[in-house]
Amino acid sequence: MKQTIKLSLIAASVLALTACNQKAEEKPVEVKLETELQQQAYGIGASVGNFLQKDLADKKGFGVELDQALLMRGFQDALAGEAKLDEAKIREVLTALDTSVRELQAEKTKVDAEKNKAEGEKFLADNAQKAGVTVTESGLQYEVLSTGEGKKPLVTDVVKVHYKGTLIDGTEFDSSYSRDEPTTFPLNRVISGWTEGLQLMPVGSKYKFTIPANLGYGERDLGKIPANSTLVFEVELLEIQEEKAEAAAE
Repeated sequence: MKQTIKLSLIAASVLALTACNQKAEEKPVEVKLETELQQQAYGIGASVGNFLQKDLADKKGFGVELDQALLMRGFQDALAGEAKLDEAKIREVLTALDTSVRELQAEKTKVDAEKNKAEGEKFLADNAQKAGVTVTESGLQYEVLSTGEGKKPLVTDVVKVHYKGTLIDGTEFDSSYSRDEPTTFPLNRVISGWTEGLQLMPVGSKYKFTIPANLGYGERDLGKIPANSTLVFEVELLEIQEEKAEAAAE
């Protein structure tokens, strides 16, 4: 929290100083990035500016819109030694701002999680009625897109797969296809929907899994995957690596 407050103040200072300089000179300063020192100076300003832009946008998203004119005025007054708030008061009000934003963020996350849960339940109910969709006892839903002729993995196996993951609205949050590189993992180290689902697949198969939130990431908010998200995966099981290792040993 202290680091966030510090960065916010630095960023505000940079913006205010830039505005003051431009007003005094009545025209934009020519940007020269010919030397490494010039690039470093510009890089510091750009980095702090990017931080402040995102920080202000995030706060605005929670209904907290800060007056940028006052932000710049605060810098000017402090630079002139005429700040209207002392350091103790500044810490107090910025701490209160941080607390308020955190509370608003928590409330929004809670509301979004409840919405995601309701929408996910409806999606699962509708999807379960589609031809070719099977629902397991746990609530996992799967559809066979193509069937291979290899063995099915055990929970203790290491598997190699290609996959694409989306939210129920079609938003893609991860894809090994996009990276053009399959991924390998122990089957007992992933979300339970994957652990259960991949054991149904013979090597060489491609399945579509619709995974309820409780078999995925549950109430955790992972950014790209919001809390209580129902997930949709297309997965190709390429090989069982433990089996490959045993064959090589023999």
